[in-house]
Amino acid sequence: MTRILVVDDEPQILRALRINLRARRYDVDIAGTGAAALKAAASHPPDLVVLDLGLPDIDGVEVIRGLRGWTGVPIIVLSGRAGSEDKVAALDAGADDYVTKPFGVEELLARIRAVTRRLGGPSEAVPALRIGQHTVDLADHSVLRDDGTEVKLTPTQWSVLEKLLRHPGKLVSQRQLLQDVWGPEYQNETNYLRQYLAQLRRKLEDDPARPRHLITEPGMGYRYRP
Repeated sequence: MTRILVVDDEPQILRALRINLRARRYDVDIAGTGAAALKAAASHPPDLVVLDLGLPDIDGVEVIRGLRGWTGVPIIVLSGRAGSEDKVAALDAGADDYVTKPFGVEELLARIRAVTRRLGGPSEAVPALRIGQHTVDLADHSVLRDDGTEVKLTPTQWSVLEKLLRHPGKLVSQRQLLQDVWGPEYQNETNYLRQYLAQLRRKLEDDPARPRHLITEPGMGYRYRP
């Protein structure tokens, strides 16, 4: 059973989400503060986190950073902050998706299903691939720098990277990437792709401002150039 940690300081939201998620056979833990969330995640590691940014003790972005220090578990941000700066900060910190309050429970459930689909099954065997000074092994879900240190990627970053690396040299359209990674209901969310490609370039390209391997084809899509 998938374990979901819901973090929000509004008791009515915690209660509503706990009821709706349990009705759909999810195992649910709840927390009302950032400190309680980090403690709960460490004690009972979740498979997915739904996280409010406006917590009373620790800003939600800091909670994301705290989680990302030791886990790649998917994180869906749930927040009343509608500004693009907050979305960018949350995604850059390692969140996988962003839902703005007020929200519909069915929308949130659809996002949860999309994220869990992205966790996927075992990858088909493929050769190790090179991006700059990094070796990417899709079968092991590992990225190693030439000095032997590991680069950590979130589940969504892995999904985007894998779609490109499995089609070396070929254009992968924006529409195809959005549908394959997030689902058909996200086909207009091209800002997601810009954010995640920027994150991948910062982690993998020697010069993120002038990428040699993760290439944007303006208005069309993206390409992995071996």
